[in-house]
Amino acid sequence: MPFANSLLNKTSCLGTVGLVPCALAGKKISEWQKGAFLYNQLVTRATAAKMQEESGEIRAMLWYQGESDTMRMSDATAYKGRMQQFFTDLRSDLGLPDLLIIQVGLASGGKHYTEIVREAQLNPDLPNVVTVDAKGLQLQNDNLHLTASSQVLLGQMMADALLQTISTTSSSINTHSVKSISIICEKKEKKRVIPV
Repeated sequence: MPFANSLLNKTSCLGTVGLVPCALAGKKISEWQKGAFLYNQLVTRATAAKMQEESGEIRAMLWYQGESDTMRMSDATAYKGRMQQFFTDLRSDLGLPDLLIIQVGLASGGKHYTEIVREAQLNPDLPNVVTVDAKGLQLQNDNLHLTASSQVLLGQMMADALLQTISTTSSSINTHSVKSISIICEKKEKKRVIPV
């Protein structure tokens, strides 16, 4: 919700913002690959959201995952390829080849291989993938999860990334080009956030 609320507070041309929650904590990226239960659920929910009246269209996917892939070297080194395949498959299956993906660079990790996963996230080598770096945000006492105030700040950072990306024809965020996604304000509606 911090993302959607921040987005609606920063612009009046979006109208309703629908969120399609698919998150499940503690999962490796291999559990999000095409054909896996989590992947199928994501595609099903996103497709259903596109079919609802007044749902508009999917403008972006927010992706915050990776801590579970930092515990074993084999998972950390395979992360980049799995991430790229996941994003590519998802875009294909949703029929959105240029879908903007705003992902979070890990603030922490479970074990020793955090920097390998962060490197993959910070340099995804795919078009229309923007990484918002969470490193340096305050963590809870478990040194893994963000505090509530950090979650709000991260939501604001992700909203800023979306707005920056859609307001320019190209961006040098993380040193790779991001194509523009247009939002046309045909009418102003009451600002509201709805879970889809």
